[in-house]
Amino acid sequence: MRITLIQPAIGHRMGESYIRSWQMEPLPIATLTGLTPAAVDLRFYDDRMESIAYDEPTDAVAIPVETYTAHRAYQIASEYRRRGVPVILGGFHPTLVPQEAARFAEAIVLGEAESIWPQVVDDLRHGTLQSRYRGERGALAGAAVDRRLFLGKRYLPIGLVETGRGCRFPCEFCAIQTFFERSYRSRPAADVVRELQGLKGQKKLFFFVDDNFAGDIKAGRELLPQIEALKLRWITQMSINAAHDEAFVAQLARSGCRGVLIGFESLNEENLKLMNKRFNTMKGGYVGALQNLRRHGISVYGTFVFGYEHDTANSFHEAVEFAIEQDMYVAAFNHLTPFPGTPLYARLQSEGRLRFDAWWLDPRYRYNDLPFNPVNMAPQEVTKGCVQARRSFYAWPSILKRSLRNRSDFFMWRNFFPINALHRGEVALRNGYPLGDEAFHAALIEVA
Repeated sequence: MRITLIQPAIGHRMGESYIRSWQMEPLPIATLTGLTPAAVDLRFYDDRMESIAYDEPTDAVAIPVETYTAHRAYQIASEYRRRGVPVILGGFHPTLVPQEAARFAEAIVLGEAESIWPQVVDDLRHGTLQSRYRGERGALAGAAVDRRLFLGKRYLPIGLVETGRGCRFPCEFCAIQTFFERSYRSRPAADVVRELQGLKGQKKLFFFVDDNFAGDIKAGRELLPQIEALKLRWITQMSINAAHDEAFVAQLARSGCRGVLIGFESLNEENLKLMNKRFNTMKGGYVGALQNLRRHGISVYGTFVFGYEHDTANSFHEAVEFAIEQDMYVAAFNHLTPFPGTPLYARLQSEGRLRFDAWWLDPRYRYNDLPFNPVNMAPQEVTKGCVQARRSFYAWPSILKRSLRNRSDFFMWRNFFPINALHRGEVALRNGYPLGDEAFHAALIEVA
């Protein structure tokens, strides 16, 4: 039996290559590969960097779907279903909007794949594929990750590894809290170390893709000494509350942590209250936490969102000035996105402020458009403000100024200029990017 795995792109713009910084290894594909019996012949196509061989014989197609890739995933599913090939959709988006995803696939997988994917494969083998499966949330022990399908593909040279899953914080806009029901689970340290040992000679930098590496600080403290022994260089995502714990920050640095992605989101405390993100202001707020990170040589990738009730035209400038003043390694300035299934989406829908019934499927929607009506600005003002903020932050004077305080690690400093130049070059490329392939003109095929 042959199964084809597909990583969908956000979309494709006519006559342009796909955006380079969006091309990291797709860890869900490696997870599915590790869960699939060896007797099954697997094929893999990454829609972000290669053409899909739709006419190649296969018994089924499986596609992990996020909200931003949903439209393109449904296009790909339609191409296969037009050829009589059954399609299985899973991941965040089908779990959040199962009725929608079920319209475009023979089967959908809700929740996490580890507990249910072997049954899906067995049902395929016996011709008894069900229309809906739900994975149970269990321990992460023994989770196999198999990257063999990535060989020969030109991904960014970063090793993606998961050490934990989920987040306990109730941020209004976050789909992670909905998907994992505000839970956090750590992988056994031995499993993480074993995976890192297998990749150590292949990657110079690792990215722990945890939704919040500090989701369980006690477990983190136990894992970090074992990572330290491997002498790796790594980056991760974590909530800012952990950066106030200087002992933990020092331990991060000793273990090889060279950068953290932190969601600052807003400099306005009233906005943070609306987000249910009051913890961002604890223990003196951002500045003290940033000082701790800088003191231990850990660079910061800061993210900011715009469009909340207390944002004004000046909010963009304030965020950029703050990010430059704090010498952030890189930063993202994005509009607020109401993902389906989140408290934010439900609130904006109840207030009649959504501009599209389902923005991720609406042909009028483009990347960087604001899918709702904010309070103090027009949607177009928010889009324009985000683009200008990126241009300002990635202007050469800003890059040069910030480089001076990002020299604690030679590897990170050496890559500071190429990474910032890459983001600088993509400011215009991202704006107005289509969700779905602009060259796809056929109708989406729905389940009868």
